[in-house]
Amino acid sequence: MCGIAGFYCAKKHYLKEPARYESILSSMASVQRHRGPDDEGIWLWEHAGLSHARLSIIDLAGGRQPMTKTDAGQTFAIVYNGELYNTGELRKELRDCGHTFLTSSDTEVILAGYMEYGPEFVKRLNGIFAFAILDPVKDSLFLFRDRSGVKPLFYTVRDGEVVFSSELKGIFAFPGMEPELDRRGLNEVFSVGPARTSGCGVFKGMEEVLPGHFLCCSPEGVSNRCYWRLESRPHTDSYERTVEQTSFLVTDAIRRQMVSDVPICTFLSGGVDSSLVSAVCAAELKKRGERLNTFSFDFVDNDRYFKANSFQPSQDRPFVDKMVEFLGSSHHYLECDNLTQADRLYDSVLAHDLPAMGDIDSSMLQFCSMVKEHNKVALTGECADEIFGGYPWFHRKECFEAHTFPWTMDLNARKVLLSDDFIQFLGMEDYVRETYERSVAETPRLDGDTPEEARRREIAYLNLRWFMQTLLNRMDRDSMYSGLEARVPFADHRIIEYVWNVPWDMKTRGGVVKNLLRQAGRGHLPDEILFRRKSPYPKTYDTNYEALLVERVREMAADSCAPVMQFLDRKKLERFLLSPSDYGRPWYGQLMAGPQMLAYILQVNFWMEHYKIRLTL
Repeated sequence: MCGIAGFYCAKKHYLKEPARYESILSSMASVQRHRGPDDEGIWLWEHAGLSHARLSIIDLAGGRQPMTKTDAGQTFAIVYNGELYNTGELRKELRDCGHTFLTSSDTEVILAGYMEYGPEFVKRLNGIFAFAILDPVKDSLFLFRDRSGVKPLFYTVRDGEVVFSSELKGIFAFPGMEPELDRRGLNEVFSVGPARTSGCGVFKGMEEVLPGHFLCCSPEGVSNRCYWRLESRPHTDSYERTVEQTSFLVTDAIRRQMVSDVPICTFLSGGVDSSLVSAVCAAELKKRGERLNTFSFDFVDNDRYFKANSFQPSQDRPFVDKMVEFLGSSHHYLECDNLTQADRLYDSVLAHDLPAMGDIDSSMLQFCSMVKEHNKVALTGECADEIFGGYPWFHRKECFEAHTFPWTMDLNARKVLLSDDFIQFLGMEDYVRETYERSVAETPRLDGDTPEEARRREIAYLNLRWFMQTLLNRMDRDSMYSGLEARVPFADHRIIEYVWNVPWDMKTRGGVVKNLLRQAGRGHLPDEILFRRKSPYPKTYDTNYEALLVERVREMAADSCAPVMQFLDRKKLERFLLSPSDYGRPWYGQLMAGPQMLAYILQVNFWMEHYKIRLTL
């Protein structure tokens, strides 16, 4: 993976001031150096500039970027962040069309494919990606993002000039781009955060290319085009055929995503998702006489403090032990202590350029930094729950019937620290309701669906569009902050397209949550792992960690310059700090309860201070 950035304006002539704009491009790459610590490159053209920070995974010697190819005297250029999993097939097809290749990189295949077929070539790509292509014939810049939104791509338009970057910090490295926050941005932070409305960059004027879309930036302006969307259609396969096809799609996606010129590893929690990914990888490597590296994560002394609840029924460690023995992998048990987790809250903000998922995020960032000491590429089990219906809100009656986002049904939990005036200013209920209704209205419908099945589609769509995107953002930023490439086989668009139309009865045959995936995994895993009840990403139950957060929040509140305090009620805050936390009643998702609210407030305060955010209300 890498970091990309650049700019385009048909009315400007950047080559008149090459030193200035090359310096800007270098700055845009440098601030994203964590995404690509192996190399940097820039390319300047009359109406555009491209920059690239490279993490070398494929064709270590020949894959430098920006990459150019010339045809009929016209030079096309690309900067690319991602990984293509059908490179071989596409390269063969393009060679048959007369193209020659100087490298073995997927970057050159994408550029050649564009030159042959135009922007519609993106429909042929199987991978995770965000890339920009400069087309001199059309005097246009195209910005593409993968179907699931695995890879980020932010942009802003100012006076006809388009500035883009993998991360928001790349845009802020462009002169004159200042971090500003309006009422919409505040609602994104306090009303729906740490999720984000699709396409919203939170900062005023900042947007993100939508998943499955591309932008065309030309002398005529900026246009947004959709190249992929989910479609609802009748499912005609038998149950047996459905299991067989699901098994093929999942294992094929995992095997394809093992492509790398450096050794791969896997995250292993002992749950069915990561265990299935690890089992397929271990079996493939064994054929080559190689041994898989696996990594699990937990907190120091968590075996002493862990408290089972309806969301988190069991610890991972016993199941990890069973999987390590089953796989014969070279395993690494990684742990995080309280102080590291609290300190990493601020690094997490720097990774996202936004408040994140509190310590759910900071611990993942620490985990990825430790994995990077051993490997540069990791395969994960992310996204299976959103696609196969693993979360409680797919099953609980109150979630099913709620006219709001089912992972954050009670807005009172979000208001517990906010001043009444600020709550009134935000209009939280209206913002959430309008955002929710707009999202639900996008759900692909199918004539003939029962009201119950139609509602299941809505919940599934909300999960793909919102919750999965939040977790994909977390995985990308936290891994890339340390230059680790984290891949997500379950987000393969072929799996999403197929499973989307599988009836709920098949997904949960016999009343077993995610039974379709479990049945598809038979032969790869022991039943004890296949049918383990879901237990989400681990978090600490150590009250000493909460005490550390309380101490830091008190210090923050005592600072008369703390920017977040303008939104908080001091009396409410003090009551909250004195109240015992209920770990079983999250305010977002399954894990973000009382201590995570404190962590989130600390992140918001640091974010506003560090980025010197100006409010434009």
